[in-house]
Amino acid sequence: MWGMSLAATKLRPPLPPGQLVRRSRLDDILDSGIDGQARLVLVSAPAGSGKSTLLASWLAGRPEAVAWLQAEESDSDPARFWSYLVEAIGQAHPIAASDLKPVVVGSNGDDLVVVTALVNALAEVASPLVIVIDDYHLMDNGSVQRGMERLIDLCPHQVTIVLSTRIDPPFRLGRLRVRDQIAEIRGADLRFDTDEASGLLGSAVQSLDRALLDQLCGRTEGWAAGLVLAGLSLERATDPSEFIEAFRGDDQLVVEYLRDEFFVAVDVDDRQRLLETSILEHLSGALVDSVTGTAGGAKWLSDTASVNQLLIGLDRTRMWFRYHHLLRDLLRLEAQQAFPERIPGLHARAAAWFESHGDHGQAIVHRLAGGDVHEAAQLLLVHGPRLLASGQIETLRGFLEQLGDVAKTMTWCALLYGWCEYIGGSYSRSEYWLGIMLDVAPEGFDQTPAISLRMNISLARGDVATALDTARQVTATDRLMSYSCDLATATGAAYAWAGQADEARRALRFAAEKAAAERFRTAHVLALVYQAIVEFEDDSAASAQTAASTAVDTAQKFGLAAYHGVAPAYAIRARTGGDPARAHADALHALNLARRASTDLALGFVLTACGDTLIGLGDSAGQPLLAEARSVFARCPDPGIAGRYLTRTESRHGIAEVSGSRVAVLVEQLTEREMAVLRYLPANMSQRDIASELYVTLNTVKTHCRAIYRKLGVGDRKAAIQAARDLHLL
Repeated sequence: MWGMSLAATKLRPPLPPGQLVRRSRLDDILDSGIDGQARLVLVSAPAGSGKSTLLASWLAGRPEAVAWLQAEESDSDPARFWSYLVEAIGQAHPIAASDLKPVVVGSNGDDLVVVTALVNALAEVASPLVIVIDDYHLMDNGSVQRGMERLIDLCPHQVTIVLSTRIDPPFRLGRLRVRDQIAEIRGADLRFDTDEASGLLGSAVQSLDRALLDQLCGRTEGWAAGLVLAGLSLERATDPSEFIEAFRGDDQLVVEYLRDEFFVAVDVDDRQRLLETSILEHLSGALVDSVTGTAGGAKWLSDTASVNQLLIGLDRTRMWFRYHHLLRDLLRLEAQQAFPERIPGLHARAAAWFESHGDHGQAIVHRLAGGDVHEAAQLLLVHGPRLLASGQIETLRGFLEQLGDVAKTMTWCALLYGWCEYIGGSYSRSEYWLGIMLDVAPEGFDQTPAISLRMNISLARGDVATALDTARQVTATDRLMSYSCDLATATGAAYAWAGQADEARRALRFAAEKAAAERFRTAHVLALVYQAIVEFEDDSAASAQTAASTAVDTAQKFGLAAYHGVAPAYAIRARTGGDPARAHADALHALNLARRASTDLALGFVLTACGDTLIGLGDSAGQPLLAEARSVFARCPDPGIAGRYLTRTESRHGIAEVSGSRVAVLVEQLTEREMAVLRYLPANMSQRDIASELYVTLNTVKTHCRAIYRKLGVGDRKAAIQAARDLHLL
């Protein structure tokens, strides 16, 4: 992700313009924020107010280390945002960024998980650090907003967060003001007074007396962009007073003034190059040459930036630049009017350049912008799995949504869509896309990459039987050895929930080793969590306590203590621990995590274990948890050992009559016809459906089911399925 110089420019302040104006009155406000250990310095003002230039020039004179992130619209993806921010901080200060990145990726940018880990890392930083996020208004994701507010609240005193934005973030700013934890600079503060304007106008000021300068500041209301644009024309104006009289410095200036005045001074070739490159967010010489079909792009960029402050340098080598947002928007409007038919071709050139330089993400952006949906879909075959692996689910989903119906014709796109829906908790939609993938898959297509998703969907819906069937297919071959650790983890999970201890231990041990080798930390932790579930189901309190503690300790070491997948380990540690105070705390923490994003199986298990623990501790909150667990398992086709644990717990606490104990032997051997009915019980079929399959009456099936339940010593169908698995009848 960090290989391209383009990405690196996001992590550096913009270069100061040639005509930099020192604004000591604003520097004093910013200094007081840092020196007073404000948690947040907020610079909130409209476009073109000079926010970025102010911050970059001010920080250049400060002794603190600075982490700078230039935000873009695509950074609203939580995993992408936090990955960039962690990298920015890591470049500024020796935090363990390499340890934090897997936390971001593994949690898909979960704000609770990431911020907890980041705050812990920042607490180890001894010297002051300033974290700047420029153009923060582009972050419109609720998870990012929640995480940033929490980061501001929890940051250690030596860290100050600076946000530059066009609109106020949706934080509780009033609370920060009351606590004197915020320093603010607003649009009115950023207005240039007459003296500051004279420095901004440069050589153009020589043609103005004080009265005209005052008049110009009044007409622009001290707006930096308006003054810069006025300065470009003042150098050519024959009558400065007449020009200032006619000049307007409001937003309409951008559309009208730039069109009528700015382009007049630009020769035809330069104007063409400006319009053609307006499709780009960032520009380098080679990229400009490729898009425009010209030569000398690097020199053109350097020369243009030296005379036009609306072209901003992004690195000290003067290799990468960007247009000021106001100029970029105007250029795009002009290009759309001047040559709309050529714009798709320009995007195609840009896409080809980015693809040749290994930046498939930008290549997809330009393919989609140019209307080449099929080529974008082809690129997703390469880039999609990378986005999935890096946790950038929202970015991936955004690309897939733009493909429209084309996504339904591409095997890999359908599979990627399935993963997006699964991670988002939409299991029916995930299954829908998995079905589409199977429909469009070409003959001979290796479906192994879809097996992990299929098992995860089954387990998420509480269908242990289907997941177990798939797991057995996996272990019947050498697929675990050949594919990533998530397949081994899902396989081990299926065996664990099915109570197949030996098979589960083998798969999970391999999953943990493979995840450690691949540095896939969430998969590593989950493998340890499922190992704890296996030991707990085996009725070995000591082994379960050890396994659960190992899972929790590993999660804490990886910065994943707030990851919802760790909830069962906390619940098991609570149930098997000897310290009542810690058991109570573990149970409450497990409940808090499980309610955030857990599947029905995990949630029901945690509710049961925590209810069991709290009742044992004399806490009246325990019994309602068991009732809630019962309602959760009621919607599961086959909750496996989790359902049996609930029944056993209800029996022990006098809530239910059926014991729920594991069946050691059959009360009586099943007949051949009863075995035939038993084999259908794990399927999602009604008794009437089973009767139809076996060509018998409904009453016959009901009679056989009653006999099966009696002989297995259970009270219902779900318990019968698990008991039959324990006895190796299924």
